[in-house]
Amino acid sequence: MFGVRNMLRGVASRRVAAVTAGAGAAGFACWEQQQPTRCDMKEALGGAAAGALAGYGLHAFLNPDKKSYRPARNIMILFGPPGAGKGTHGPKIEEALDIPQLSTGDMLRAAVAAKTEIGMKAKELMSAGKLVGDDVVIGIIKDRIQEPDCAKGFILDGFPRTLGQSKAIDKLLAEGGEKVNSVISLDIPDAVLEERICGRWIHKKSGRSYHVKFAPPKSMGGAAPTKDNMKDDATGEALMQRPDDTPSALVQRLTSYHKETVPVLQHYKPGGIVFHVNANQSMDAVWKGVEGAIKK
Repeated sequence: MFGVRNMLRGVASRRVAAVTAGAGAAGFACWEQQQPTRCDMKEALGGAAAGALAGYGLHAFLNPDKKSYRPARNIMILFGPPGAGKGTHGPKIEEALDIPQLSTGDMLRAAVAAKTEIGMKAKELMSAGKLVGDDVVIGIIKDRIQEPDCAKGFILDGFPRTLGQSKAIDKLLAEGGEKVNSVISLDIPDAVLEERICGRWIHKKSGRSYHVKFAPPKSMGGAAPTKDNMKDDATGEALMQRPDDTPSALVQRLTSYHKETVPVLQHYKPGGIVFHVNANQSMDAVWKGVEGAIKK
């Protein structure tokens, strides 16, 4: 097949040539068939249109590297409340599907660092102490998903968070004839999340993470965690908790998640593309559930 394609590419390497040839051939066939009577104009135009479409298809076959032809991409959204395990299982999905996981925070910082037009707009808003609006975030996503590593698809992590954002994403993808084709939701009870999140401590400089129950630092020594006994194993420097890793902050985050983000799942549910995974299991068991979902 590829040998034939290469042989014919020189004959019909341009879209205009292929379409014109197809339309002309169909129109001439109609004229010739109707001789000596006059060719009906509607039939001629219909034949020309069919020929044009055939010519366009031939062009796509002969030139698959052109923008006129692009295989369908695997576009996934990874959902879950804070602490559900998106950061743990996202990289595994990346490796399994060979597509990048796109975090809105990472994309925003990269756009600002690259000084893109939309990145500079975001920087102005942040410098003024204003929130970066959905239109700016959508613009950053639009630029990012055109990069080469997204050729096979991508995973959206942390966006969309609201029904309005999901509709904006749908509109963006529809412009390219695409749509979200899978949504993985990591489900876990709120009570379990409090234990997971409020027990997290980090070493700010390195990003090393600890947990008072699951991965305590050596300095803790089995005692209750305090600012004095929570030290980094490697440097002995003090650990810290993120401001939003407190019980009061978590309540607000979960309230927002259930009120604004869960409806996004309902938005995609009619399409039969939402897959729920029980995240209140061992890490291996959760991954088994995720793996089963991404293979469907």
